[in-house]
Amino acid sequence: MSDDKTNPFRYLKTSPEIIRLAVMLYVRFPLSLRNVEDLLHERGIEVSHETVRFWWNRFGPMFAAEIRRNRISRMQSYSNWRWHLDEVFVKINGETHYLWRAVDHEGEVLESYVTKRRDRKAALKFLRKSMKRYGRPEVIVTDKLRSYGAALKDIGNARRQETGRWVNNRAENSHLPFRRRERAMLRFRQMRCLQKFAGVHSSVHNHYNQERHLHSRDSFKLNRSAALSEWRQLCSG
Repeated sequence: MSDDKTNPFRYLKTSPEIIRLAVMLYVRFPLSLRNVEDLLHERGIEVSHETVRFWWNRFGPMFAAEIRRNRISRMQSYSNWRWHLDEVFVKINGETHYLWRAVDHEGEVLESYVTKRRDRKAALKFLRKSMKRYGRPEVIVTDKLRSYGAALKDIGNARRQETGRWVNNRAENSHLPFRRRERAMLRFRQMRCLQKFAGVHSSVHNHYNQERHLHSRDSFKLNRSAALSEWRQLCSG
């Protein structure tokens, strides 16, 4: 365990192992706070659903940030890869917002960003945020939304854009895990909460996404065990 001054768990009576387990269950699987409370109860751990909410709000972004730091250097070395961009609408108190997502050619979510509009200004801000972190890709695959073309023209990447029927299925499929979580959470009430959860959820999904259909059973088991072991070490110094 790290020094007390840098230990994020230092003022809590509950062990870090239980906190990591609760956050992983809530973010990774389509479970409600009360579902997580019941699952922990079956393991002999007595906590309320509000405690789970507190843990996820406090430690979820910390865990996600550490996962991103561990992956960012590797992702920067692959900046010439193919990106897929897509946006999906999300209702917040009956008002439509847009969740933009950048996905690489292997299906790993690079960036999630929430806006109230999907015009050129929103697309430009999303692209700049993504490229600042991961560099400029070789090819950017989008749908036929004109905002992408206008934003890419502003930053000088218009020639890298590719559109076409079915070519952006990877980005569209990346929304499915989030949609399952959205239904379990009965949607969102604030734009800030949506942005926070989308960022954490994408990092956790990347961490546990082993693409089992591409590997043998033995390789998948090894990769899954390694991912779980890394998760248990998050924020431990």
